[in-house]
Amino acid sequence: MRFDIVTLFPDCFTSVLSSGLLAKALAKQIAQVNLINPRDFTNDKHRKVDDEPYGGGVGMLMKPEPIFAAVESLPILPQREVILMSPQGQTINQPLLRELATNYNQLVVICGHYEGVDERVLHLVTREVSLGDFILTGGEIPAMALLNGVVRLLPGTVGKVESLTAESFEEGLLDYPQYTRPANFRGWKVPDVLLSGNHAAIAQWRYEQQIQRTSDRRPDLLEKWQRDKEQRGRGSRGAEGAEEQESRGNKGDKGKN
Repeated sequence: MRFDIVTLFPDCFTSVLSSGLLAKALAKQIAQVNLINPRDFTNDKHRKVDDEPYGGGVGMLMKPEPIFAAVESLPILPQREVILMSPQGQTINQPLLRELATNYNQLVVICGHYEGVDERVLHLVTREVSLGDFILTGGEIPAMALLNGVVRLLPGTVGKVESLTAESFEEGLLDYPQYTRPANFRGWKVPDVLLSGNHAAIAQWRYEQQIQRTSDRRPDLLEKWQRDKEQRGRGSRGAEGAEEQESRGNKGDKGKN
């Protein structure tokens, strides 16, 4: 997958792109990241990328011309999304990351700065994405989160594919508690069930812990998970009913022949 990140501060990404799984994914050519500085597309000697807002107001806005020129300089792959990191956008969550990792082969990510971008930049944008309901000095940190979250889902990035599904938010619940050696650390012991070797009992314990932890920490998630589970159940019962009706119909047809 190709990532084109439009940012006034490309140096912010140096450490992120040279560390951990992201660095390995880039080395294995699972992902390609290009950093584009809008200042390189200005036409004045001061390389000006911001200006005062019409109508007055506090702060400066990023001008549209350098951003348009930066994005228009990029190749266009068949499945491309142009994303503006903005507190007004869709909040990043696991389904969004999975959608982007699955359905696109190019993500152009525009990092806003100052008081934001000229509204006309939205004519370039196909989606606005937010890290959450708070304000940062720029879109670089949210862009890093988006980049990390998408790349780790690309085939080949994570060694054990199973680890991608057994995590918080993948099934709508928070993750279960996990332990490693030693079995007893400062009097805090690993639950006996995890030492039992009974895989069915372990799976049941983990499932119960997921529900309990989600109830304690994110009751909103648990409520949504329960609604989705009920809907899936109704859908399954509906499908079974349709199959039963079809089966009865087939038997009736056979009786007429």
